[in-house]
Amino acid sequence: MNGELGIWLVRPASEALAERLRQQLGGVLYRPWQQSGQPQQALFAQAYRQHRQWLMLAASGIAVRFLDGLSHDKHSDPAVVVIDEAGRFAVSLLAGHEGGANRLAYRAANVLGAVPVITTATEALKPLVVGIGCRKDVGVAQISAAVQQALGLRAIIEIRELVTIDLKAQEQGLLEFCQHYDLPLRVLASETVAAREWLTQPSEWVQQNIGLAGVCEPCALIASPRGRLIVPKTALAGVAVAIVEDTLA
Repeated sequence: MNGELGIWLVRPASEALAERLRQQLGGVLYRPWQQSGQPQQALFAQAYRQHRQWLMLAASGIAVRFLDGLSHDKHSDPAVVVIDEAGRFAVSLLAGHEGGANRLAYRAANVLGAVPVITTATEALKPLVVGIGCRKDVGVAQISAAVQQALGLRAIIEIRELVTIDLKAQEQGLLEFCQHYDLPLRVLASETVAAREWLTQPSEWVQQNIGLAGVCEPCALIASPRGRLIVPKTALAGVAVAIVEDTLA
C-alpha cells in the first residue's frame, strides 16, 4: 500500500480545488473520466488499496456507493475524507481514528478554509475548544504553561481541538504542543475571525500588529458556535488562551 495520498476527482469541475490540495499536502490526482468506457466505481475499487489515505472530491452519497464492499477492518482500511466540490466541508468518512482520516480532515480543511467534520466518539465527545494566539516564535513550554493555566482544574484530555488564525498556522511551538498532546490544530482565515464580534476587551497590540481585535476568543467561539465561553482571554508570557465548552458534547 502506497503511503502517498490519493486524491480522487469525480468531475473536472474539481480540478482547481484538487490542485490546491495537492500543492499543500502532496499526493496523486486521479481523473477517472480520462479512462473512457470504464465505470468510476470500478476504477476506484481497483485503486483503493494502493494508498493509505484518500481525499475524495464528491458528494457523500457517491463516496458511500464507491466504498460499498471495499471496507473490511478499521485497522487496515485506508482512510477516506470526503470534500464537497464547493470546498466547504472535509468529512472524515472511513478509518477516522485508527487510519488517520480525522487528522487528514483537519489538514485538508486548513488548506481550503473548510470545516472539518469529525463524528468518532473519541473526538466528538470532548467538550473543550481552545482558541489560541501567540507572539512569533513562542516556545512549546510557554504555550503549554498558558493552556494549563487557562484550563485550571480541567484536563488536556478534555480538549477536542486547538484553533488559531492562518498567520499562526506554522508556529513551531504551537505545532509541537499539538503533536505532544495528540491534538488537532484548526486554522481559520483572518477574515473569518475579523467578522466575529469581540466579547470582552479588544487588544490594541493585536490590532496594531495583525489587524484584528483579538484571536483566541473569536477562534474558540467560531469553532464551537453552540458552546459557552467559560474562560475569557487569559494571557501568559506572550500566549493568549480562551476556552469554550460545548454544552452538548
